[in-house]
Amino acid sequence: MTEDKKVDIVGRGNVEGANLFREWFAELTDAAKNNQGAAYVFVMGSMAELLKTFDFPLVFPEITALQTAVRRVADEYLTVAEDYGYSPDICGYVKADIGVHLREREHPMGKIPKPSLTVLTNACNTYVKWAEIWERMYGIPVFVLDIPATRQAGGQFQPGSSDFARDCKYVEAQIRELITLCENITGKKFDIDRLRETLAYANDMNIGWKRVLELNKSKPSLFNALTDGTAYLGVSNNFRGTKEGSQYFKNLVEEMEYKAARGIGTQTEEKYRLAFVGVPCYPIFRRFSEMFTQWGGAFVHSTYLNFASGGANMGFEYDVNRPIESLAEGALINIRDAMDSMFHHDRMIIKMVKDYELDGVIYHPIKSCRTVSTGLADGRRAMMAATDTPSLFIESDMMDKRVVSEAQMKNRADAFFEGLASRRLTAAKTAS
Repeated sequence: MTEDKKVDIVGRGNVEGANLFREWFAELTDAAKNNQGAAYVFVMGSMAELLKTFDFPLVFPEITALQTAVRRVADEYLTVAEDYGYSPDICGYVKADIGVHLREREHPMGKIPKPSLTVLTNACNTYVKWAEIWERMYGIPVFVLDIPATRQAGGQFQPGSSDFARDCKYVEAQIRELITLCENITGKKFDIDRLRETLAYANDMNIGWKRVLELNKSKPSLFNALTDGTAYLGVSNNFRGTKEGSQYFKNLVEEMEYKAARGIGTQTEEKYRLAFVGVPCYPIFRRFSEMFTQWGGAFVHSTYLNFASGGANMGFEYDVNRPIESLAEGALINIRDAMDSMFHHDRMIIKMVKDYELDGVIYHPIKSCRTVSTGLADGRRAMMAATDTPSLFIESDMMDKRVVSEAQMKNRADAFFEGLASRRLTAAKTAS
């Protein structure tokens, strides 16, 4: 491959992802200007494959909310919501989103269209209460897709189990109800061939996302799971079930395979391989990442890349010959895995320590999200007992800079890396 080709391919995923992200906001702005209603959905179980067959613009309020923090204006929206009466203690995503709505849906990246309906799952307990706010504001229908959670230590999880078959029938019945609701709202007849098309595109994305994660086992790692990975997640959600999303992940796999074959890492020198548990600190996103990269720390994976992709990391492939049934199976498998990535993260991290040859694990509980943060301390103890892997426990927030102590976090990160260096030196002396 020529040097020109290298220039074109290395970093392409970030460039293309940023362009697609801007296109998404431009489409939302156009929809708002044309008074077109959108479907409000969430990253864990968006049902994008189905909703796109009805031509709904999709609004992901978790993503639009976090963008206010990345662009350092979240405090403006949080204040609007709190002045309106929302508690400082509730989810920062919710408050930022409500602030957007109270400002006539004006967003730093464009304008958000009104909802025509909202579709959610039980993957996060906040989803239901959040959707009820839009229901009160706009008088829209709320559809809750109930996904039976993992039981019997995962014994009913896989196809072949009678429990799994019954759960699939339960989910399938709900999806058929959702189809009827969408037909009533849009006045459009459900087109099963379009669903086959969106499922085929989603297959490309699922296969690609799983492959990208596997490729980051390379040494050095190929992308930063905290920063680059968040950008990839944006595309995996906003362009799910589309030709653009399909092509993006094919291109991303090509880029990662190119880098892996040539030993092109994400850092000049990778000293420590890390995993991240929780949601990133978006108010100081770049500086938060630099607390680790400046020491040669490379985030090679995170629980976030699993649950915020709605389980796409599983690489599940829909059967387009039986699209509705297969959509139900995929929803059951993927959303369960997303929930397990949050609630049983210790199992995932223990496996990751070996598979990704981790030197340390960073736990980041946050004030805004009890769903993600509850049990992190217990999971950390379980991981350390099973693997003897060093870990760092630092607290801040994903949205609210008022509870982000940058200096304190940096001091703790510095001490963590000094400990890793000392541990490595001791190991080297013992080996010699």
